[in-house]
Amino acid sequence: MNFLETIVWNADQRRVRCLWRILLQTLLFIISLLLFSAVFLATFFLDWIDDTIVMAGVGVVSLLATFLSMAVAGKFLDRRPWADFGFHFDAAWWRDLGFGMALGALLMAGIFAVEYAAGWITITDTLRTPPGAGGFVPYLLLQIVLFLCVGIYEEALFRGYYTLNLAEGLHTPLQKPRLALLLAWIATSLVFGLAHAGNPNATAISTLNIALAGILLGLGYVLTGELAIPIGLHITWNFFQGNVFGFPVSGMSTGVTFIDIQQGGPTLWTGGAFGPEAGLIGLAAMALGIALTLVWIRGCYGRIAWATDLARYDAPVRAEAPPALLDNSALDNSAT
Repeated sequence: MNFLETIVWNADQRRVRCLWRILLQTLLFIISLLLFSAVFLATFFLDWIDDTIVMAGVGVVSLLATFLSMAVAGKFLDRRPWADFGFHFDAAWWRDLGFGMALGALLMAGIFAVEYAAGWITITDTLRTPPGAGGFVPYLLLQIVLFLCVGIYEEALFRGYYTLNLAEGLHTPLQKPRLALLLAWIATSLVFGLAHAGNPNATAISTLNIALAGILLGLGYVLTGELAIPIGLHITWNFFQGNVFGFPVSGMSTGVTFIDIQQGGPTLWTGGAFGPEAGLIGLAAMALGIALTLVWIRGCYGRIAWATDLARYDAPVRAEAPPALLDNSALDNSAT
């Protein structure tokens, strides 16, 4: 095997190496996203009358593109079943999903309670919908669709695919699986923050804080090997932040919310126009979320330990060929 083949192909694992798997899956995702977007635009263009409907559509096509690209990459590049990306739907998975959803709601309720008690927010309306909207419930359902899709596809990509593959790539005879997983977790969290750097009202501080949010979201994954806690937490963190308590979600207004607020207080603490994720109060909530996640995992699993199997890959065992049948002529010769 020549040098070029060596940097592309892992002969021991019989698949392309980590860097190429990530790049090719990302390319598949982009192509799938463009194709699905073209289909949706052609089909529903006349109905896409405002940002809420557009964003829900973007969430759906992004989820479809994620699932398609990961399914293809999993079969032909990673050579692993879909469940290995963090989707082992057993009883523990659904239990952890419920915890993640409860945690996201609790943390955002705490942020609202603290800001309200400090006098930093004023409630100006309830059950608010965008101007000219047809009704609160239809627009709320669209937002639920959006945040369900975002919570699933961002966690599937950043944790389920990128963290897993990077941990496998960093795991070498000189680098233990625990360190490889730690480095992959940090690296993908930084990329997660950079992916939000182009959001409205984003700043250097908000980008760093979103990266730290990636640490919180990834914690449940690197300790359980499953995406249940990250997905649940991601969904309700966004939904309660925007649609329940009226904060901006990563710099964007949701348009429809149970409680409409006017934000005040020091931007350093509240995050200003970007929302709580860019403020010190958001960082405090993340720290509390980390602590509660550790308590949950310790109580449910009996210990807190790295899911180091994420950094290991066992190549599928090749089926051995059946013993060749003896030639009839050979039997005849031996008989004589």
